Amino acid sequence: MLNDSETLKYVLISLCLLIMDLKTYNNLPFYIKLTCVLFSLFAIGYLVIIGKEILSPLIFSCLFSILLLPVAAFFESKLHMPRSAASMLSVLLLLFFIGSLIFVIGSQIADLAKEWPQFQEQINKTLWELRGWIQDHFNISRGKQLRVVNTAANKVISADNTAVFGATVLSLTSILLFLVFTFIYTFFFLLYRRLIMKFLQSVFLDENKSIVHEIIEQVQYMIRKYIIGLLIEMGIVAISISVIFSIMDVRYAILLGLITGLFNIIPYIGIFTALIISSVVTLGTSPESTKVIWVVITLVVTHLIDSNVLLPLVVGSKVRINALITVLGVIVGEMIWGIPGMFLSIPVIAVLKIIFDRVESLKPWGIILGDEEAKQNKLATKLGIKKKKVAIGNTDD
Repeated sequence: MLNDSETLKYVLISLCLLIMDLKTYNNLPFYIKLTCVLFSLFAIGYLVIIGKEILSPLIFSCLFSILLLPVAAFFESKLHMPRSAASMLSVLLLLFFIGSLIFVIGSQIADLAKEWPQFQEQINKTLWELRGWIQDHFNISRGKQLRVVNTAANKVISADNTAVFGATVLSLTSILLFLVFTFIYTFFFLLYRRLIMKFLQSVFLDENKSIVHEIIEQVQYMIRKYIIGLLIEMGIVAISISVIFSIMDVRYAILLGLITGLFNIIPYIGIFTALIISSVVTLGTSPESTKVIWVVITLVVTHLIDSNVLLPLVVGSKVRINALITVLGVIVGEMIWGIPGMFLSIPVIAVLKIIFDRVESLKPWGIILGDEEAKQNKLATKLGIKKKKVAIGNTDD
């Protein structure tokens, strides 16, 4: 008699053998096909989760290498540099840019840390006024509010200081190793880019090589334009917020502007995170509580302008992914890989959409990922009919 684990093993082996024969697989009942799909998704998800330490820097390196490819090609063709030197110089330029950004943010945070006692005092004063307002309007005493807050705080900091210190050191070490391996992989991707291209073309059949080459070219073009557009958008948002906050006499306007620009890369979620950080910093550094309201209004208006005007103008139609898939992708990316997953979710989904749109059997998945409204509006313009009819179908008999 076979036990449950052996039975499951043989069932999975049988499913894999069935999938190898496409004709047999197409003739299988629906519930077996569904089982195969679910098993494949679980297997891929499990491999992605356990391979985070390797895959995450590799994907970032792919994005950086695609972005730096024209720079490395310029050094090779115009300055006649060896490929290794051109690749290394391109990576060093990227490292200098990221290092400068980290230095500016770090210097601003260091200035904020020097005023930490005044910051805490201002926050406590504001919280005291807020508890008084809650007591007047909701009949909840300050003491009861304080007990609830203290209970939650004690749960958060229940771990001993040694464990907290060890976790902090481990996190810093992981981030440092992540950055080191990312730049190393970027260098090697630039150095061996032609070898990688030949490999990707050689693993497919001759009749599919043209499609593979087209997909690779489209992915490179889309990723490069998308990242450049995001960098321009990030710069515009950061400069605008810094200038507006400076005019409003908000402390650490440059720091808040940079944080807003960086977090704005994460769709929908990033702007609200930046809003919370900016509100807390303003509360702790400004004696006027009403200034926080103006900070919130500024960020909300900036987000509306960015989403409806700046993003379509700068980034354009490089990535056509509907809002539902965008939000789900960001959430799933955070669940799988944390903060790196949130940043990588949109480029990865965009690459998948390009592949799905080029492969006949995967086109339905490309449809669900895309922004169908944009296609409908374009179709309506060509046909010269109302967009509503295109969206819901022509109901005229």
